[in-house]
Amino acid sequence: MEDVFLPIVIVGMLFIGLPWIIFHYVTKWRTAATLTNEDEAMLDQMHDTARRLEERLATIERIIAADNPDFRPARPAPSDDYDFDRRN
Repeated sequence: MEDVFLPIVIVGMLFIGLPWIIFHYVTKWRTAATLTNEDEAMLDQMHDTARRLEERLATIERIIAADNPDFRPARPAPSDDYDFDRRN
């Protein structure tokens, strides 16, 4: 009985179990790799928040620079030729 049962289990695992596991994780990988509408909305919101924070920081640096002529910002000034609002 054991001589018949073991090969059946091995063949079942090779031809049914292994492809099932592979296709399951391939499907999970493909669905996880796409952005949902909620993800896109969250990214747009984060972009807008980052842009507003950048503008606030630039305003604060201008105010400090006006009060203190020796002030040097710790970060480089944003370049004017780069358009942050450009959507790809």
